[in-house]
Amino acid sequence: MSDSLSFVTAGDGTRIAYRIDGSGDQPTLILSNSIATTLHMWDQQIAEFSRHFRVIRYDTRGHGASGVPAGAYSIDRLGRDVVELMDALNIERAHFLGLSLGGFIGQWLGIHAPERIVRLILSNTSPYLGPAQPWDEAINSVLQSKDMTERAEMFLRNWFPADMLAAGGPVIDEIRAMVLSTSRHGLAANFAVVRDTDLRRTISLITRPTLVIAGEHDPVTAASHGRAIAETIPGAQLKVLPTVHLPNVELPKEYLETVLGFLRSTN
Repeated sequence: MSDSLSFVTAGDGTRIAYRIDGSGDQPTLILSNSIATTLHMWDQQIAEFSRHFRVIRYDTRGHGASGVPAGAYSIDRLGRDVVELMDALNIERAHFLGLSLGGFIGQWLGIHAPERIVRLILSNTSPYLGPAQPWDEAINSVLQSKDMTERAEMFLRNWFPADMLAAGGPVIDEIRAMVLSTSRHGLAANFAVVRDTDLRRTISLITRPTLVIAGEHDPVTAASHGRAIAETIPGAQLKVLPTVHLPNVELPKEYLETVLGFLRSTN
C-alpha cells in the first residue's frame, strides 16, 4: 500500500500525518493507532472499511510521519489533534475507532467532544493504567536506550500469541518495523500520556453509542479493563475476542465483522 500521506498542522504547530481511503460521499470513520505503531497497523482492514466509509487514518503525534515535539504529551493534546484534524478536513461528525492508546483518545473524545462523534469503538484499551512509577521507569529506560530493538521484542511478546510470533511472516515483520522506526522521544512522550491519564470516573459521561472490544488474553489492557469501561459507559456493548492485544492483526476477519456489525447497526 502506497504512502500517500497528507499533513495538517495542529494548534501547537505540530504536523500530523494522515491519509484518506474511500469515497467522499460515504460516512467518515477515523482510525487511531496503538502506541509504537503507525496508521499502517490498519492496512488489513482498509479494503473492506473503505467500501462502507471514507476512512481517515492518522499517525498519533510522536509516531510515524507525524511530528515529535519535545516534552511529555497529554491526553487533552492528543484529543485536540483529532478535533483539529476534523476541523481542517471540514468533518462535522465521524465514527471513531481507537485501539490501545487510540482507545484512550476515543474515551477523551466521547467525554469532551461528543458532538463530533457518531459511534465510538474503544478497542483493547483502559481508562487507567497506573500507578505512575512503572511508567516513569519505562520512560527513563526508553530515553537511555540506543535504539528500539529490545523494546520492539517486548511489545511483540505483549501483542501477539507466542505461536503467531514464532511463525513470523510479513505481518509480524511489518509491525516490528513500525516499532523499530518509532522515535524514542515520541514513545516516551506518549508513555507520559498513559501515565497521567485517569478516565475511570469521567467515562460515565459518554453518551454516544459505544462498543468496547477486549482481548481475552490481552496482558496490556486486560479484558477486565474492557468490561469495566463497558459497565461504566451507559448502554455500551462489549465484545471479548479470543486474542491478545492487536485483534485487528491477529483475527482480522472477526475484527472486521465486529466493527462493521456495530457501525452499520441502527440500535
